[in-house]
Amino acid sequence: MSLIELEALVAGYAQPATAPCSLRLARGEIVGLWGSNGAGKSTLLKALVGLARIHGGRVLRSPGLQLTFLPQAPVRLAEMPLTGHEFLAFAGADCLPPPASLAARLDQRLDALSGGEFQLLSLWASLAVGADLVLLDEPTNNLDLAHLTLAREEILAGSSTRGCLVVSHDRDFLDALGARIVNVQSGRSHG
Repeated sequence: MSLIELEALVAGYAQPATAPCSLRLARGEIVGLWGSNGAGKSTLLKALVGLARIHGGRVLRSPGLQLTFLPQAPVRLAEMPLTGHEFLAFAGADCLPPPASLAARLDQRLDALSGGEFQLLSLWASLAVGADLVLLDEPTNNLDLAHLTLAREEILAGSSTRGCLVVSHDRDFLDALGARIVNVQSGRSHG
């Protein structure tokens, strides 16, 4: 049974930005959205959470579907007097204990973390809320090789209990996740 189905979904803002996209995603699956810059991969994810407009097609969700969304650039203010522990508590990300390398940094303020550490913390918050469907938009942004490996391991660790829809420009990362690839085409006319 599918967690979510997109049937010829066309997403955008004032105008459509994607060609029709169809896919099914079940619990235990990782689907990677692949395509050129500007094809609308991020826009599709945003349409699923109400941050972009659906211009056509439809979205079918399993009853009671709980989802979480990691945006391409998680918001971090220049001064954030919250610790990693407080950030995870606020996000409701307490279903799983964090990996040891991340747990060691949770007493620090968010504004003291590196860009990669904050990205990994934001990714962990998305994975640890216990959602049925996790939407990840470029989860490898700002990650060095060690953090990239940890991100892959953590996404895979819970993959049997949830579905995951991942936008990434890193095809090797998607392949390492064992993701089924869906090619997203731009719906914009050129010329």
